[in-house]
Formats: sequence, structure tokens, C-alpha cells
Amino acid sequence: MAFEGLASKLQETLKKLRGKGKLSEKDIKDAMREVKLALLEADVNYKVVKNFIKSVSEKCLGEEVLKSLTPAQQVVKIVNEELTALMGNSQSSIEYNPKGLTTIMLIGLQGAGKTTMCGKLALKLRKKNKRPLLVACDIYRPAAIKQLQVVGKEINIPVFSMGDKKAAVDICRGAVEYAKNNGFNILIIDTAGRLEMDEELMDELKQIKEEVSPNEILLVVDAMTGQDAVNVASSFNEKLDISGVILTKLDGDTRGGAALSIKAMTGKPIKFIGMGEKMNDLEVFYPDRMASRILGMGDVLSLIEKAQQSIDREEAEKLGSKMLTKEFNFEDFLSMMQQAKKLGPLNKLMEMVPGANMKQLRGVDFSKGEKELVKIEAVINSMTLKERRNPSIINSSSSRKKRIARGSGTTIQTVNKLLKEFTRMKKMMKQFGGMKKGFKKGTFGKFPF
Repeated sequence: MAFEGLASKLQETLKKLRGKGKLSEKDIKDAMREVKLALLEADVNYKVVKNFIKSVSEKCLGEEVLKSLTPAQQVVKIVNEELTALMGNSQSSIEYNPKGLTTIMLIGLQGAGKTTMCGKLALKLRKKNKRPLLVACDIYRPAAIKQLQVVGKEINIPVFSMGDKKAAVDICRGAVEYAKNNGFNILIIDTAGRLEMDEELMDELKQIKEEVSPNEILLVVDAMTGQDAVNVASSFNEKLDISGVILTKLDGDTRGGAALSIKAMTGKPIKFIGMGEKMNDLEVFYPDRMASRILGMGDVLSLIEKAQQSIDREEAEKLGSKMLTKEFNFEDFLSMMQQAKKLGPLNKLMEMVPGANMKQLRGVDFSKGEKELVKIEAVINSMTLKERRNPSIINSSSSRKKRIARGSGTTIQTVNKLLKEFTRMKKMMKQFGGMKKGFKKGTFGKFPF
């Protein structure tokens, strides 16, 4: 999980302050020492840490904090604000060309994940009603063009290619012309990378930049390389004046040093973060929301947005209404599970829940819960349509239970357990539905319903 070590240490440090009531200068200095160590262990750049601690300490040692009725809360607020500022304060959007074609260059070292990221970015922009075209400009890496074509086919986004014999600049020139003539409004250029920084790479990128005058030059860097990612970002920015950064593999980076250092060291914002291997695992980077996650305050806004994007609202409302009545059946339950699965893995959702202690949850195997859902789905799929709509007929028939267990690869005990839990859930939902009606009729006292 992203920032796992840093988050647990910062939360533990701030928790100690909350248990003290009044705070002294010594309390603040001791806490800042722990925060400093936590940031350094998270591989945050030393200069960044030094400036961060200085800024937080000065604000925390002010009279209005120390003499406040809730000093610990004031300290948390200051740390949250400074973390947000460190990562860029506000979300940085793509700069679109209002008059026509928007061109985006993706650059970076080999192995950072540029080619896959081209597809992820194109998919994200298409969801915003844009018409993206991918451009295969990596003419050096074997099968790079083929890889981009495979990515494009997977997400149904066209790829412009002229093979690996033409110069990258010529390919870009041809792509611009093709995009304008065929109604595309976003051009995403997959440029070549190298295993290390070299003049040949930079010269080619400069030529492409000069030819297409891109609206965005986004550097793709692997978050798991820590300070190396910051060094790479600084070098590319110095040569090409990048407009922003995309951090890949942030879901696998437990330290998070790159995310906390890049903006401060380069002056350029992180625009997107890769949070998984699937094509839709690309998130807009919100500094304030990430700071909240690090401090254990959750990220409710992202959770809501994820639900809005993933779940069919009309279907959800219909299911919600049926759950409060006796009409709710296994067919509805299966539909509800399929909607919930669209939100993504449980461990990622837990990071967004306010108050979720990821340190305590570290030992929890979320995959077990997901495996249970797969098992339940298999049991329901093994039922006939009649059985799904009227589960009571299963209870009275051992032959039905045997057939369902055999069809789902489970046991009769599993089928019985599901039936029992479903009946209990229906009973609870029915009671809640009755309470809701009671509130509306005003039978539960003088409530203004």
C-alpha cells in the first residue's frame, strides 16, 4: 500500500500528541523529531524534509497553537496543510488546446511503463468525451510498436504508426496531419526511452518538441525507485522543461518518497498516479486527498467519485428500494455484488475510509473476502432462475442443495450458510424498511419527517 510505513508512523506520532491535552515546546520538538525520521525513512529528499520540519515547527510553536484548547488538533491541521503544500496544494489538470488538437508527449527512461501509460491516459481522456490517437514513436525498442498496437486494440483506441524505419520526428509530423484530417482532438505520443540518460535520447525528444509544440510533456517515472525517480525528474525537467509527472506503481511503493519530493525538487506537479496494472488503474493526483490518506483521515471524495463512475445509479437505487422489501431475492443480490466489484479491490477501498487503521489491517488478508464473494457468486449462478427469485424453495429440498453445491464446486454446508445469511439479511432489511416507514408516518415520536 502506498505510504504504508510513513502513514503508520505519522499517525502514531500525532496520536501521542492527542493524548496529552496541553502541549509544551518539548512535546512539539519531540514529535517533529519523529516526523523527520519517518520522512527520511520514507526516502523523502533530505532538503525537502529539512524545509518541511522547519515550516511545521515554526507554525506549531506559535502561541495560538500552544495556548489553544485543542493544540493537538491544530498540529494535525498544520501537518496536513504542509503535506498538501509539499505535493502541490491543488490538483493540476491537463492543459487542453481550446482551438484544436491537444498534443501530449510521454517521456521517460526505459522500463518506467510509458507504453502502457499511453493507453491508460487515452482511456481516461476518452471517458471525458475526448477522441485520442496513440502515436508509436519508439523505433528502437524491439516490439515497442507492436506493444502499443496491442494496448490500443485492448481499449479500442487507434494507433498511428509508420514502422521503425522512419525517424521519430517524421512519424510525429505525419500523426499530427492524420489526427487533424480524421477528427481526433488528442494526440498521445509514445516516445523512446533509454536505460539511462544520454544526449542522443534528449536530442530526439527536443526535435519532437520543436516539431509538434506539445501542450503537455509528461514524464513517466517509477515511484518504487524513490530518490532515483526524483533525480530523473530533475534531469528531464532541466533539458526539456516538462509540464508534469505521472508516477507509476504508487500502489506498490510503501514508502512514497518520490511523491513527496518531486514537486519540491522540480517545481513541476504530479498530474496522475498509477495505482494498479489494469488499464483503468490511473488516478488524477489530488495533493490534499493524498495528505488526508497519509494522516488516516481517508479520502471520501475519491471514494464517492469512484462509486459514481463505476456504479449504475439507476440500478443502485432500484436495488436499494428492493432491499427494504420482501421482494429482494438472490437475483438482486447477485446484481448488487457485481456492482460492488466494479469499485475495485477491498484493500484499495480501505485506504479511502476515514479512520481505517492500515497498520492494524496490515495482517488482514483482503483476498480472502474477495475469494468468498467469488464462491457466493458461483453458488448463486448454479441456481435456476426460479430458485434465485424464490430462495425459500431451496430450503425444503436437499436434492436442490446437492445440485447447487455440485454445480458451484462447493459443499451443502456452504449453500446452507448462504441461505441462512441471506434470510438473516432480509429480515434485518425488512425491519429497517419498517422503521423507515414509521419515521415517515411520525409514529416514532415527534420527528420532522
